[in-house]
Amino acid sequence: MLDRILINLSIALEAILANTLRSFLTALGIIFGVGAVIAMLAVGQGAQKEILDQMKLVGVNNIVITPIKEQSEEKLDDDNGGEDKKKFSPGLSVLDIENIAHTLPNIQKISPEIELDTYIIKNGIRRSTKLIGIENTYFEIYNHELSEGALFSNTHFKFGKPVCVIGRGLQTRFFSKENPIGKQIKCGGQWLTVVGVLKERMVSSKNLEKLGIRNANMDVYIPLNTMLIRYKDRAKVTKSDIQKASADAAQGKEQENKNVNYHQLDKVVIQMAESQHLSLAAEVLQKMLTRRHYDKVDFEISIPEMLLKQQQRTKDIFNIVLGAIASISLIVGGIGIMNIMLASVLERIKEIGLRISLGAKKQDIILQFLLEAVLISLSGGTIGVILGFIMATAIASVADIPTIVSFTSVLISFGVATSIGIIFGISPARKAANQDPIESLRYE
Repeated sequence: MLDRILINLSIALEAILANTLRSFLTALGIIFGVGAVIAMLAVGQGAQKEILDQMKLVGVNNIVITPIKEQSEEKLDDDNGGEDKKKFSPGLSVLDIENIAHTLPNIQKISPEIELDTYIIKNGIRRSTKLIGIENTYFEIYNHELSEGALFSNTHFKFGKPVCVIGRGLQTRFFSKENPIGKQIKCGGQWLTVVGVLKERMVSSKNLEKLGIRNANMDVYIPLNTMLIRYKDRAKVTKSDIQKASADAAQGKEQENKNVNYHQLDKVVIQMAESQHLSLAAEVLQKMLTRRHYDKVDFEISIPEMLLKQQQRTKDIFNIVLGAIASISLIVGGIGIMNIMLASVLERIKEIGLRISLGAKKQDIILQFLLEAVLISLSGGTIGVILGFIMATAIASVADIPTIVSFTSVLISFGVATSIGIIFGISPARKAANQDPIESLRYE
């Protein structure tokens, strides 16, 4: 049986090589179809990995609260003569965090953040950076890991110790030849002792900007209480603030003061136990904070995971549509193979009659033409895979879309190409096998 298959395979191969151009044109539909499928699967895999990476960045089951410029709303009432005093919002503060923790159920972690633009001085080098006041829950929520040292202790938080955890980029820049743990850097007007270094996280600037996330590799992290005690607490009014406000009022700059950031916190991230609690918890937070801020809309609540999942669904629909278009190309390619093979049967009727008269069975004729169709499909599939790699690379470089060509997608493409060769090659093969040998030898 194996010898019979090999003989028919060699005959099929000779027929293909004898008509190389026709075979290539026959396989064009398969080539472009497989190439399109490979490229589309690569785009889908790249999009899925991008979404998963973004979820690692923003965390899972998170609700993000950020302060915004106050949006005013006033009632016009002629009876009071406009004498009602405008209510004052305290802004997003630590008191809000305590209230949320005691009121909202199913909370796993809460991470408040305060951000300050400042600079680092070390070895006569000054570099701008962002100083972030946080709790240790920040590292857990955003899946940050340490490469050296340790996180902040309870003592650090309680007494506002001048300690910090730095990003890997800062270690490379300022401590390239020494261990930074225990060393000091001057950040703003304070000297901070380095207690930990974060592992490097490779993230494109595009993703960072889209997700509203900082580049942790170049940031300095300190305990939240250290930020409030040693740097800036916007909830406290100082003598200089009063003097500045008086001077601005005297010069008619009251309108400009509305743009001043009066929020004690710059961001609050709340991680819920289950994803089904996100929407309901966001509604409760909206009402709670609105009441605490005296009906002032000076905060914004977002759910990054839901936005990313919606983005994933959109990309999935896009990939399905493109995959369907690519599948149509494969079907058209299969029809092309069938048509050419049927024409080939008519051209080779004498050859078929001669083989049958020399003792070839119907199975041999079927196998010959079926193998010919499969070989055309497989050769087209091979070229299509190469074309798919080229298309995926071109899409990644030109459109700036991440693409991943997996081994599975290559196997699927070869399987589809083989199946098309078999499916669309059966009819011509049967037609060839059913030829009458005597009529075939007389055929002109």
